[in-house]
Amino acid sequence: MKKFLKRMALVIVSLIVLLVIAAVAFVNLSPQFGETPTGERLKRIQNSPNFKDGTFQNLVPTSLNMSAGKMVSATWKMLTGVPGAEPTDTIKTVPFDVKLFEGNGGPEQVAIGWFGHSTLLIRIQGKTLLTDPVFSERASFASFSGPKRFPFDHYMDVDELPHVDAVVLSHDHYDHLDYGTFTRLKGKVDRFFVPLGVGAHLEKWGIAPSQITELDWHESAKFDDLTLVCAPARHFSGRGLTNRNGTLWCSWALLGTQKRVYYGGDTGYYPGLKMVGEKYGPFDIALLECGAYNEDWIDIHMMPEQTAQAQLDVKADLLIPIHWGKFNLALHTWRDPIQRLMKKSAALGTKIATPRIGEVTVLGSDIPTAHWWETMP
Repeated sequence: MKKFLKRMALVIVSLIVLLVIAAVAFVNLSPQFGETPTGERLKRIQNSPNFKDGTFQNLVPTSLNMSAGKMVSATWKMLTGVPGAEPTDTIKTVPFDVKLFEGNGGPEQVAIGWFGHSTLLIRIQGKTLLTDPVFSERASFASFSGPKRFPFDHYMDVDELPHVDAVVLSHDHYDHLDYGTFTRLKGKVDRFFVPLGVGAHLEKWGIAPSQITELDWHESAKFDDLTLVCAPARHFSGRGLTNRNGTLWCSWALLGTQKRVYYGGDTGYYPGLKMVGEKYGPFDIALLECGAYNEDWIDIHMMPEQTAQAQLDVKADLLIPIHWGKFNLALHTWRDPIQRLMKKSAALGTKIATPRIGEVTVLGSDIPTAHWWETMP
């Protein structure tokens, strides 16, 4: 009996070792996981004032740890489903109006097209910028598993995009940096502006180094008459098993000669938002996350009420809430983010635009304010 038990134990250990080897090989050999920074890129990372003890750090202490009990509970709820976490009917989208979006092309024109979550087209200073593009079915490293997009009557696709002057990335998580999308964007975009280290992923996927501009916090780059500033955010990064916080995360201040746009990326609420407003604002419009939150990870994702306050902190005249309406990434209902935000914003007296998926918002024109989510089951 003892010999049998020893053999079984050996078999189990061997299977575990093989599974670990297979998992490591899968991560190392599959292109969607990206690339670890090396060479001159790694040296630049190591010289960054934001890189300490082998990883990038937030400006304020930020917890990424959950107790084992909370992690098990959250995982179980995600697997079993939260009532109302996804719409039960198809979300009606608006056909993207390229002519309205591009307008007269002057420096005074700012237009925004939102395609769900954090994927936007931004027209500023005569340039078309595409943020955190995810056009695949899932926000995941696998095409057969992971968060699946909500049912839309039409999904914007790479082939439908107008000419994109530049892609602007906030960090390397799968719901912001999608391998399938980038393989199709290659050759169709002039420039890529990314936080420090993220260029390693893009180069692995065939983007020419000459097209990639990597910036640390508070560094800026000129794109003709448009200035792009890589501003801080409170979040984290990582695509594989062992590379957490090996690349930088950020927000972006887009500074034209007449208009200013703030793209917040992913962030928890923190005093740095006021610093952004004081240093780079005031902004004509802010695009701030409002979704995928939970009290257990409040350090890295804002609650809706904090999003409303963040609009004031960054000194933005108008807000479009993003990071909601496309993927189920938390334990709240799909409408909870916008409902809570609207309530708090009304109390604060701030201005909110609520475009439908695909609808173009043009500053200086009628701002979309319909509560379209309320008419859906």
